[in-house]
Amino acid sequence: MVSTAFVLGAGLGTRLRPLSNVRPKPLIPVCNRPLIAYAFDRLIAHGATHFVVNTHWLAEGFAAEFPDARYGGCTIDFRHEAPEILETAGGLKNAEDVLRGGTFIVYNGDILCDTSLEPLLAAHAAHGNEVTLCLRSSGGPLEIAFDSERGRVTDIGRRLSAQSASQYLFTGIYVVSPRFLDRIPSGKKVSVIPFFLEMIAGGAKLGGVVCDDGNWWDLGTREKYMVVHRHFAASPETIGRAPWIGGDTEIASGVAIDGATAIGSRARIGVGAELRDCIVWPGAEVAAGSHLDSCVITGAVPVAGSHQNADL
Repeated sequence: MVSTAFVLGAGLGTRLRPLSNVRPKPLIPVCNRPLIAYAFDRLIAHGATHFVVNTHWLAEGFAAEFPDARYGGCTIDFRHEAPEILETAGGLKNAEDVLRGGTFIVYNGDILCDTSLEPLLAAHAAHGNEVTLCLRSSGGPLEIAFDSERGRVTDIGRRLSAQSASQYLFTGIYVVSPRFLDRIPSGKKVSVIPFFLEMIAGGAKLGGVVCDDGNWWDLGTREKYMVVHRHFAASPETIGRAPWIGGDTEIASGVAIDGATAIGSRARIGVGAELRDCIVWPGAEVAAGSHLDSCVITGAVPVAGSHQNADL
């Protein structure tokens, strides 16, 4: 049983700007719930009882979302990185004191998936791997070379050999034995990738498991953010039926709501407004008579007029 999960929450969300200028990417609302909550739910389903979340950009948002540092009966240990972000390996090293206790899962805070992690956890334990990566054969950049017979990752992005067959996507989910932390220098801003390559070159056990069941999305772009809402609107059994309406909303008379629209809590929608495939964040305001199509309304300022495919 793996009870601790390290969820990456410190990223700057540059590909998602301007939306990530308002809140950190793991806290963007997806069908009226923060994205990171879906990661927590998936991890709880696989035995997690303790979360470690690194923070940096707009870190106060995490304290506001989880004021008691708990979720679903699990404790959350927030580790702030300042003055600069430490990246993936640096973030792990920064939380070494709570990760040393045993094998843990690392989970990128900007992904959404319903893939089973059981094969990943089982393979890690069975093969005695130092690290085991969750892979997919489609859905994004295919940068991982993988020997399925040995269950070992053999290259990443053809950095070790130009002839490597990069056939798999790295999902951003992996299982880590605490001895991996010995490779990482303290207080350094560094990714895990150089250490993974070091492991491959040195013959250490960097394993992999192809997990193609279910869905996987990287919500790093606005396009993927909208696609996920449309997917769930077409699959109401998985997350409820669209439109999603939060609590304490004020929706005036004559408002037309259509498609994959989510309206967050405390939002205000004025008389006669029309919204189609829109995502309205908590506390946002849409003026009377507005016509919005495929827009994200963040609440930074009240929105009025006609807009399409806009971040407002």
